[in-house]
Amino acid sequence: MPEATLGGLLRRASESTRGVCFIDRWEKESFHSYQEIYRRASLAAGGLQAMGIRAGDRVALILPTSVDFFEAFFGALLAGAVPVALYPPYRLGRLDEYHDRTAAMLGRSGARLLLTLRGLGRLLGRTTKRATLELGLTAMEDLPRRAPAGGDPSADDLALLQFSSGTTEEPKPVRLSHRQILANVDAMRRTILKAYPEGPRLTHRTVSWLPLYHDMGLVGSVLTSVAHPSDLALIPPEYFVSRPAIWLRAISRHRATVSAAPNFAYGLCADRVRDEELEGVDLSSWCLALNGAEPVTPSVLRRFQERFRAYGLRREALTPVYGLSEAALAVTFSDPSRPARVHVFDRRALTEDGVAVAAPAGQELASLGKPLPGYRVRIADRNGKTVRPGRVGRVMVRGPSIASDSTRAGWLETGDTGFLLDGELYLYGREKDLIVLRGRNYAPQDIEHALEGVAHVRKGCVAALGIVPENGEREELVVLVERNRSSSPSVDSQLMREASRAVVDRIGVVPDVVRVLEAGTLPRTSNGKIRRSEAARQYLTGSLRPPKRWPRLRLASQALLSFTSLGK
Repeated sequence: MPEATLGGLLRRASESTRGVCFIDRWEKESFHSYQEIYRRASLAAGGLQAMGIRAGDRVALILPTSVDFFEAFFGALLAGAVPVALYPPYRLGRLDEYHDRTAAMLGRSGARLLLTLRGLGRLLGRTTKRATLELGLTAMEDLPRRAPAGGDPSADDLALLQFSSGTTEEPKPVRLSHRQILANVDAMRRTILKAYPEGPRLTHRTVSWLPLYHDMGLVGSVLTSVAHPSDLALIPPEYFVSRPAIWLRAISRHRATVSAAPNFAYGLCADRVRDEELEGVDLSSWCLALNGAEPVTPSVLRRFQERFRAYGLRREALTPVYGLSEAALAVTFSDPSRPARVHVFDRRALTEDGVAVAAPAGQELASLGKPLPGYRVRIADRNGKTVRPGRVGRVMVRGPSIASDSTRAGWLETGDTGFLLDGELYLYGREKDLIVLRGRNYAPQDIEHALEGVAHVRKGCVAALGIVPENGEREELVVLVERNRSSSPSVDSQLMREASRAVVDRIGVVPDVVRVLEAGTLPRTSNGKIRRSEAARQYLTGSLRPPKRWPRLRLASQALLSFTSLGK
């Protein structure tokens, strides 16, 4: 790839006729060509330089999905600065938590300036008071526009700081150079084009609702589209969560070939999208429905394909993948031209012996495929020694985009556990989250998935924890369950009994505690994953509480909904 920097990608894309289409809540569309985005970003770069931003300075961005984000993100890059995309305050019920976490991330990033919108800026005042920002907060509406001075940074200069999700610990900044990000973008592009080469009958287009502060949205959707270059249609995530059919309609309308989402989104669509919302929808153009960022559930893959098969969705489209922030994004892709591979393994062998043994009934796991070109995956034991195929161990990865300050001897220890079979990766869980009961290891997501379909359980809102109580002799299984908003506390006793029975039937272990919580109680990361370690801390300290009810706020004409309000 001749373009050595992310700014160079946009400069080349500006010579094409492609661009970005922004879709609002009424599904009205506004198109901005890469040429226009490059012009606006260049003027923003000059404005940042006029404010005192210099090469290597960190510029934090708290912006919604809009052309303002592109202007600020690429403007910072063209000024030689390092953009740091952070999440807006979608979860209005947890503003205190938001201010604390965002201020901490601003501090860790070393940002000199925070760019936002005027409406959001009024909410962010308390955040900036808790963080040190030399140049303070500036609204995009007030940013001066000037002709930029100076050239691009080098390929090995820092391109952006990308925060890890913070599932098992506080979010940490991942440092990635232009060369590392471009290597990952190129590996993904080559894999997609090998499976589906462009020609007279195929032109790749992407539709995404993923947040632009998240690697899957920023690197996987935006930067891959700019690099190709190809047309990109973007939906703000809060609109997808409230009306998931908007995603499928956009894919149909734009004849999109690539669209990615976490596993929960596919389940949300299968459960909530009504036939009357799909009039005229045709999903036959969708070549890669990439599924990653959280554990891939085979039952969700089946439900999604069966639900939308009548609308042209092909089995081959569902493509499980694996990646992480420290790799820029992607590490493995399942074969994009074949149906997802799902196998059943003996649950006892997995939990007691740490070995994957095929069985007619037991634990279903989806293959996450083989490493991308230039990448390697190995499974190691606790001493770092590579184990044989089929043995569960620590997932280690290496490749050209792995953040160098995160590796040991060139290998990144991901914190995940899994195994390799026929050269393909199967994940079993997060090492820090594993629950040990009477000498057997249990992956918490297996226990959480056992509650799928239990009446009154809020979808995606279950946390399985291994807790050693004060003065306790053994680890206990505690299952925290959020009740649907539409259900009353009168169902709690029934819910606890049925939840416990579901865990016994599916996993073969009896929970020590099942506790029912009000909707919105479980702590989450910025991209919606449950923070199990924080949930355990709050459980032990008795501080698990639902968020306060805040008045409805209007921010710069956007009715911001909770990105993580996935239940009824």
